[in-house]
Amino acid sequence: MRVTEKYAIDKAHECARVFRTVDPAHPGVRMVMDQPAVNLAGPVKVLSQGGFPETYGDLFMTPAQTRKLFDSFGWTRIAAFQTRNPMHRSHEYLAKIAIEVCDGVLVHSLLGALKPGDIPAEVRTKAIAALAKNYFVPSTIVQAGYPLDMRYAGPREALLHALFRQNYGCSHLIVGRDHAGVGSYYGPFEAHHIFDEIPADALETQPLTIDVAFWCYKCGGMASGRTCPHGDADRLQVSGTQLRKSLSEGAQVPPEFSRPEVVEILRAYYASIEPPVKAAA
Repeated sequence: MRVTEKYAIDKAHECARVFRTVDPAHPGVRMVMDQPAVNLAGPVKVLSQGGFPETYGDLFMTPAQTRKLFDSFGWTRIAAFQTRNPMHRSHEYLAKIAIEVCDGVLVHSLLGALKPGDIPAEVRTKAIAALAKNYFVPSTIVQAGYPLDMRYAGPREALLHALFRQNYGCSHLIVGRDHAGVGSYYGPFEAHHIFDEIPADALETQPLTIDVAFWCYKCGGMASGRTCPHGDADRLQVSGTQLRKSLSEGAQVPPEFSRPEVVEILRAYYASIEPPVKAAA
């Protein structure tokens, strides 16, 4: 960087505007509060890609590379699926909805820092590859990664994710329940509504908003709040938090929750880091 400016920052103001909270328990707030008091600004010259190509190989793709790949497939409508987790059945369902209305889906994994307890990128991407191999048509899905740290800013981060995917050549961003959220800081569909609050032409990449998805025993498959008429008693809610909890406790994971090929990879990871805690009867 050629430094042309340095300035003090009002951290509390920044957090209130970006995260809508100044609670230090929020991981994004904590990230800002831990920064030095002065910011530097100026033109940046990129000298390296931070070791990501060497670490992740073909998984790491630049915007120029994804655009070239989409052109080679003849894709013009591409939905990006942002993920920091392995894909469970709900994620799979969202991606397949997108494939029905687009040429293909880019499963775009974060390769940067996450919060404690999240599954490392090398494990997550291996699990996603197994899901794609066994349950998707090959010509409809591409997995890639990019070096961003999560801020967990909820609706504001959804806009940021759409802007990034615009750079990568995606026409749509899948926005599900509590996109980029953490805890109970944001409503489940605030990330949907924020796209209605910006000018219609502010982004080329548009949101593909989808209701909460779950397995319905009466429907006999995956469904959403827009398609399933049944009550909570008939629904198996699928979440990454619950999946991680089940795996860390050594509990059984039903196939309605996550594909067995994915569970096998994740269970091996948890077994490698610590003995599982026996689940309560």
